[in-house]
Amino acid sequence: MAQIRTRGKTKRSGSGARLIDYRKSKLYEIAGTAVMTNLKPNKIKTQRTQGGGVKVRLLDANKINLYNSKTKKYEIADIETVLENPANAQLVRRNILNKGAVVQTNKGKARITSRPGQSGYLNGVMI
Repeated sequence: MAQIRTRGKTKRSGSGARLIDYRKSKLYEIAGTAVMTNLKPNKIKTQRTQGGGVKVRLLDANKINLYNSKTKKYEIADIETVLENPANAQLVRRNILNKGAVVQTNKGKARITSRPGQSGYLNGVMI
């Protein structure tokens, strides 16, 4: 059985007393599984959302839309490796791409500014 993560209330009151559940979790409270974008050839997945909309998830990526502030232009660059990640050092070892990660590209170092698991694309700025 899959683990259910909910966006419901906390299990403790303000004074620290334990709160008792008065109902089961609703479908709209259940959070989706986290998408860890890997450094591999491009692969996306679409997911239906509430209301019939579509959310695009970026599962794997090896290219980045890079903004160069000196020339004020965008260019597509190949990602070579992940250098550092302020969110978690383990993500560097696993080459996971997320917002804030610093990556080495064929054009130089870059910081990822988009959320690839939420938006479906990978944007970044040159450092």
